[in-house]
Amino acid sequence: VQLQASGGGLVQAGESLRLSCSGSTLTLEGFGIGWFRQAPGKEREWVSYRGSRDGTRDYADSVMGRFTISEDVAENTVYLQMNSLKPEDTAVYYCAARVAPSLQYDYWGQGTLVTVSS
Repeated sequence: VQLQASGGGLVQAGESLRLSCSGSTLTLEGFGIGWFRQAPGKEREWVSYRGSRDGTRDYADSVMGRFTISEDVAENTVYLQMNSLKPEDTAVYYCAARVAPSLQYDYWGQGTLVTVSS
C-alpha cells in the first residue's frame, strides 16, 4: 500500500475531523495530492488539491472555507482538516497522488469513511 488514508469517523453536524494521507513508499512532497470523496449512490467527486511544485491549494466550492489541506513534510503526511461538517459531507474519502504535469492520479489510498449525523 503506497498511500493510506485515515481519520474518518462518526461526528455530528458542525463538528470537525482531520483526515490524514500517509505515504508508505511514496515521498508525498514530490507529488500533487488530491482528496476525493464518494457518497453512497453518487459518483466520486474531487474535494481538494495540494500542488507539488508551488504548493497550490485548491478546493471544491462545496467545501471552500470549511476544509483546509496541509502537509507535514517530516511526517510524510498530507492532512485534510474538515470543519463545520454537514450531513452532505458523508462519504468515503480517498487521497491520491499524481506526478506533475500529468493530471492522472496514479496512486490511491484505500479510503476512510466519514459519517456526519444531523
